[in-house]
Amino acid sequence: MTHSHPRLLGGALAAALAIGGSCPALAAPANPTRASLQGVTFTVSSKGEGSVRQLTIATSGTPQAIAPIRQEILGSVSGVEVADLDANGLPEVYVFITSAGSGSYGSVEGWALNKGRRSLSTIHMPELSGQAAKGYQGHDEFAVVELTLARRFPIYRPGDSNAKPTGGTRQISYKLVPGEASWQLKPMRVDTY
Repeated sequence: MTHSHPRLLGGALAAALAIGGSCPALAAPANPTRASLQGVTFTVSSKGEGSVRQLTIATSGTPQAIAPIRQEILGSVSGVEVADLDANGLPEVYVFITSAGSGSYGSVEGWALNKGRRSLSTIHMPELSGQAAKGYQGHDEFAVVELTLARRFPIYRPGDSNAKPTGGTRQISYKLVPGEASWQLKPMRVDTY
């Protein structure tokens, strides 16, 4: 099931389409959201009120049943994408989370299907740091752009109000790489415009 994500149409997705890129299934926030790739379907749902919610991810289309993933998240689900960023023939599911409050800080929770299609491994996204974090005050947009995960946000200068950033936009492109005990989203490119 494919949905368009209106918030991203003006962001990274539009940039990908402008340069001839492709973007797999984007899912707008819905409860539950189902997204499929390579015969595997992920059903993502969240429950709860306020800033702490329970996220559940169920997987179907695998040789054996995989126990649903359940974890607390701080904020609400703002989007879901299924992709194969490392092109290994095994899909990953990415859940985009927006924190409560005026900052609307974004984060990503992800899981990759393991070889044999019998289990999932966690995907970690590092915290923003250094020059990439300069002027960051939330309002993130996320999208899969070809074989990368793009994160885009406005840049705030000192004195800017929450509603009027004046420093332009920063986009960080992440590549999926194996880590020691899990997968990592490694920042590969930072563009400011």
